[in-house]
Amino acid sequence: MTVRGYVLIQTEVGRAAAVSELAGAIEGVVGADNVTGPYDVIVRAESGTVDDLGRLVVARLQTIPGITRTVTCPVVHL
Repeated sequence: MTVRGYVLIQTEVGRAAAVSELAGAIEGVVGADNVTGPYDVIVRAESGTVDDLGRLVVARLQTIPGITRTVTCPVVHL
């Protein structure tokens, strides 16, 4: 089963486009969109397990320069 999640990202002023581009190039990221509102970028990600999703966020996404905060929202099937 594939675990899907959305990662809501806040960036430094003026860094959203660069963050979105770098995030979109990471394996496991299926989309990275610039948005308006309290978050600047929303990433759609897929992984094999919830732990793998967490590792993707912590080890890969959070290391992108310009990111100030992330909120990870795993998809649930009700």
